[in-house]
Amino acid sequence: MQTRREFLLTAAGAALIVGAPVLARAADIRNMPSQATAITQVFGDGVKLIAVALEYPDVISTSILNAGDFSVTGRTVSQVFTAQSIGLTPADSGKFVIVRLVETDADTSLQEDVYEGDPEEAKPQIQGGKPNWVAGQKMKKTIRFKEASADVSVKGKMLSTSATRNLIADSFRQAEFADEETGKTLKYNLFIPDNTNQTLPLVLFMHDAGVTSEQTKATLYQGLGAIIWADPAEQTKRPCYVLAPQYDEIIADDDWRTSKYLETTIHLIQKLIREHKIDPKRIYATGQSGGCMTAIAMNIKYPKFFAASYLVAGKWNPDIVIPMAKNKVWWMASEDDLGAFPSFNAITEQLAKQGTKINRAVWNGKWNADQYRFAYDDLTSTHAQMYYTVFVKDSVFRETDSRQGASGHRNTWRIAYTIEPIREWLFEQTKN
Repeated sequence: MQTRREFLLTAAGAALIVGAPVLARAADIRNMPSQATAITQVFGDGVKLIAVALEYPDVISTSILNAGDFSVTGRTVSQVFTAQSIGLTPADSGKFVIVRLVETDADTSLQEDVYEGDPEEAKPQIQGGKPNWVAGQKMKKTIRFKEASADVSVKGKMLSTSATRNLIADSFRQAEFADEETGKTLKYNLFIPDNTNQTLPLVLFMHDAGVTSEQTKATLYQGLGAIIWADPAEQTKRPCYVLAPQYDEIIADDDWRTSKYLETTIHLIQKLIREHKIDPKRIYATGQSGGCMTAIAMNIKYPKFFAASYLVAGKWNPDIVIPMAKNKVWWMASEDDLGAFPSFNAITEQLAKQGTKINRAVWNGKWNADQYRFAYDDLTSTHAQMYYTVFVKDSVFRETDSRQGASGHRNTWRIAYTIEPIREWLFEQTKN
């Protein structure tokens, strides 16, 4: 029979075991996790499956993990670590094991094409050097993004993902705006910052024609144009609202026509200003390709609406841009872009004739962050109303990129939104 002392010692030991977190030993990892979640992240060239989060019933220590016990079908594992939540932040221990994947694995794109009728008929017909797209019309080819999924082997036992966590993209809210003035209903994504008690700026991002889609989140998954402004690190430095409309028709064409969505987008911003603490003097516009063209058209039609604009790889008729001569604009193109480069040259020359001071520079798409910072400091050391930077020929391509077709065009915005000093410049601008 136990003595009172033995009983108290035994009870105290049991209490310590129950009260403290249990770190699973190597032998315990033979138990299958209860759930697997696919983790995606958006890069300059689109959304990718970058990790799988395995949830365990007990806390596990990273020190006892063996990366060789984990594999993902068709992918290369780069790292295995524990975490306290679904994400990419390592911890010494946690109930989640994160299986990190190599981002450069082949065929990782989640984008798929959707055709209305014959795929051959959906190809743009080039007439007079330009596609026969017409603003306001639906496209016969649109895109959508598949839900990420993966099959994971844990010590030889298979488990399929049953949920998806899209980093940053999931922080946007989806909604629709029915515009009584234009009769159009616009789907959109809105990021609302944490500090809603403070009056903050709003960034409007408009996607290119290639992302014309019925899928509301397509503009978020296609590249960094919308996502970058909502990144937690970016929000710490430059908190703001981010509006990313999803257009289901061509919004601007090569005959300088625009869809009614142009006015609808302006009306939506006006509505959001009334509903949220958004600073009307700090509304910023940015867009790539067709979205850039629409932003130019907005600057022409509503020259006093935006505090500043970052215009990436677009084009417009230089004969009609004079109303935006007093606006603050950063232009970005590549010498490999046979549409945007000559068009931006003509536009900025026309604006310079109106007395607009424009500082110009040739940059390299392969520079690192410090090199962009030095180049930015040099370019802006003399104040100007507009800045025009061009990626030197061949610098926007990676080793695996084709040089054919519109590759020089698309690769411009793969890089353009990663350059932090330009984002800083945008936020320094305020409407008078």
